[in-house]
Amino acid sequence: MAVYTRVNSKDINYIEKNYNIGKIKSFIGIKKGIENTNYLLKTKNKRFILTLFEKRVQKKDLPFFMNLMDKLNKHKINCPKPQRNKKGSFIIKIKNKTASIVSFVEGKDKLKLSPKNCYEIGKSIAKLHNASKKIKLYRKNSLSLKEWPKILNKIGNKSKIINPNLNSLMKNSFLEIKNKWPKNLSSGIIHADLFIDNIFFKKNTLSGYIDFYFACNDFLMYEIAICINALCFDKKNNKFIFNKKKSKNLIRGYTKIRSFSVKEKKSLNILCRGAALRYLLTRTYDYLNTPKNAIIKIKNPKEYIQKLKVHNKFSNFKNYYN
Repeated sequence: MAVYTRVNSKDINYIEKNYNIGKIKSFIGIKKGIENTNYLLKTKNKRFILTLFEKRVQKKDLPFFMNLMDKLNKHKINCPKPQRNKKGSFIIKIKNKTASIVSFVEGKDKLKLSPKNCYEIGKSIAKLHNASKKIKLYRKNSLSLKEWPKILNKIGNKSKIINPNLNSLMKNSFLEIKNKWPKNLSSGIIHADLFIDNIFFKKNTLSGYIDFYFACNDFLMYEIAICINALCFDKKNNKFIFNKKKSKNLIRGYTKIRSFSVKEKKSLNILCRGAALRYLLTRTYDYLNTPKNAIIKIKNPKEYIQKLKVHNKFSNFKNYYN
């Protein structure tokens, strides 16, 4: 979440006329995140999130995202529920941008996860995967392995601003990962961006997920790899240290609901390396291309240089579990 496009009272009046959500008492821009413009809308009794889609989100993908969240709610997965406007559509135009309004998920993200939190997250992800397998929707991963060379080319030698060796690290890592990337693993719809700020807790109990705008069909184990990168490292003095206890609890929680195949276990390390590279690429690109006037917290790509190097030292499932 971020603020790239400013919304004013005229836009709010337009929303009130087109939705049955009541009088909007206030609207506040949300600074977290990097992809879209987001505002918190408050009515007398409820809260909603207004999202104006920017950057990578393509209009053709919006029906997938909206229908996915709508159907996940029906499968008792607590996530934002898209609101239909008076014409029955999930989509509206604001400031000449495609936009949507979704329900507010109660709770908030935690600054720091405990191993117990990771266990609960693991269980919940498995339930999300079980539910998503029943949903007949499809979207290919727009940031899959095949897309990474395009991002690399866009970044070019500009990455030396961040680190003089970053370009060669990313290129060499991509070639190694590409050669070892698994095939024919169990697949389904994954969230694909389960960072700590997209997972909400209420009274230390997981209350729901937000930000489904990277959701796609991919390996279920790739979701675990993304989560290990996002949730199972501790920051100490600008260093990111792998926390095996968190990783183990995440995996234990998940396998309480859904078991991993032998092939999935063997693929975990290369998927973790791939997930680290994917975020290193996109964070580097965003770091170099985010508008200076955006109200946004820019995420440092150097975090994923460290994480990629950690995974490069590992070789098997035991590094993450035993």
